[in-house]
Amino acid sequence: MASTKPLTIDSLLGDISAVPSLPQLYTKLDETINHPRSSIADIAKVLSEDQGLAARILKLANSPLFGYFSRIDTITQAVTIIGIQQVRDLALAISVMGLFKNVPEDLVSMNRFWQHSIGCALASRALASSLRETNLERFFVAGILHDIGRLVLFMRLPELCREIVDIACRDQRNLNEVEREQIGFDHGDLGGALLRLWKLPSRVVEPVEFHHRCMRAAQFPRESAFLHCADVLTHALELGNSEEDLVPPLTPGAWEQLNIPPAQLSSIVSQIDQQFNEIAHTILSDVP
Repeated sequence: MASTKPLTIDSLLGDISAVPSLPQLYTKLDETINHPRSSIADIAKVLSEDQGLAARILKLANSPLFGYFSRIDTITQAVTIIGIQQVRDLALAISVMGLFKNVPEDLVSMNRFWQHSIGCALASRALASSLRETNLERFFVAGILHDIGRLVLFMRLPELCREIVDIACRDQRNLNEVEREQIGFDHGDLGGALLRLWKLPSRVVEPVEFHHRCMRAAQFPRESAFLHCADVLTHALELGNSEEDLVPPLTPGAWEQLNIPPAQLSSIVSQIDQQFNEIAHTILSDVP
């Protein structure tokens, strides 16, 4: 390869100026939520500092994603009804989308990339919902962030990424397999390391890190299996594109670990189809 020294995850993430950091508003929101004396009004006030973010959260609160019968008109209502942790997860997912502005356009369409991420988020949430998992937004945010390591690779190693895409296309192989062969790690490893650098919770970090190798997840294997199956399903449904031409292989044992009855799959797919266009439009409106 073109590089004369081994590439490492630390070397790619070590240059802080080259790697996006979490938006200050999200950091402030997280600190407010964690403060023992903070009220729902305090949390709503922080969210309202970014009118675009607040508007998208309100639209999501009134979307089929939640299915409430009465209209939610204020951020305070949204925090109260949806839940503090859930709103934080939604704010994180939306905030991250504006961070990656220097990705070469010839490598990836950012709009289609985020469409794929939203599709994966909806699929992960729908799979978890079918089994009545709690706090569904943790599955949603992991879906939004699952390929974030690929954006770091595109930003930091554009020429090498072009080679990897060409090899994968020529040999009809999955990108993560070629990444591991050519770099020594894949975008899941890199994404997990970035989220750890951002000090995000392990319940999000580990599924992102192991979404192509979910059976290796130690702390959150079930969440990792949900994300892995959701990614496969999203590719199969052709929702957006993260420059992966093939449907990733389903890891043996992953679907069995979830134990979702096959008869439920058609209703899960129907739910994703019904939600995708509206949710994608809501989240991607005005995203740079």
